[in-house]
Amino acid sequence: MNKITGTIITLNAEKYIERAIKSLQSICDEVVVLDSESTDLTRDIAVKSGAKVFIQPFLGDGAQKKEASKFSKNNWIFSMDADEYLANDLVEFMKKIKLNDDYDSYSFRRKNFCGDEWIKAAGFYPDEVTRLYDKTKVNYDTRADHAAVASIKKYKTKMHIIHNTYESMEEWIDKMNFRSSMSAQQLHKDGVRASSIRPITRCIFAFFKKLIIKGGIFQGKNGFKVALTTMFNTYLKYIKLNDLHKKKDSSNE
Repeated sequence: MNKITGTIITLNAEKYIERAIKSLQSICDEVVVLDSESTDLTRDIAVKSGAKVFIQPFLGDGAQKKEASKFSKNNWIFSMDADEYLANDLVEFMKKIKLNDDYDSYSFRRKNFCGDEWIKAAGFYPDEVTRLYDKTKVNYDTRADHAAVASIKKYKTKMHIIHNTYESMEEWIDKMNFRSSMSAQQLHKDGVRASSIRPITRCIFAFFKKLIIKGGIFQGKNGFKVALTTMFNTYLKYIKLNDLHKKKDSSNE
């Protein structure tokens, strides 16, 4: 068996964390949970499930995942979110391969589910994500949201990670609120200026891209669902960017 450490960053993830840990244990000899000061039972469940648990105030998506890798005893890291788990084809693939210096990372296809429905529309599949990597060679960038592992020697697999995007609209709105805040912070960090028109123009383009360019218009209700939620998320992050600038300007007065 390959020596791999599974890492999961968490915040109030008691709903999914046991499943995520058990899933990683099928291919990893160690699982590390880096928790962002959860107020629910996340850490207790993680410990009972056999994970090593550490606490770190949230640093942003990429920085937190990079920090989690520092607690691993192995060089090879499989990074997974708490609301994800490994599909059987991925588990079988990992049992057959031998990790070596030919590649510094492996990417997988992600199936995004809304409730029990697999959403393929408007670019939601194959949704390639790099999750297995050699931390001595590559690691996550430090973006606050949508962080990624950048590598040259990447093996693109056709195996799958299952992602429970949301099980109810209430849960999805909660997630959008959190992710849009992270995206706004990253935009602010990147020096994107405040604009009264940008939230409108960018959300309209996001809707057009998902519905027309990505073909959502031909994919029924799910195509429209993806287009509408993407538009809303885009609007939120640019409105929140404006709020960050207002807060900074007020503090400088």
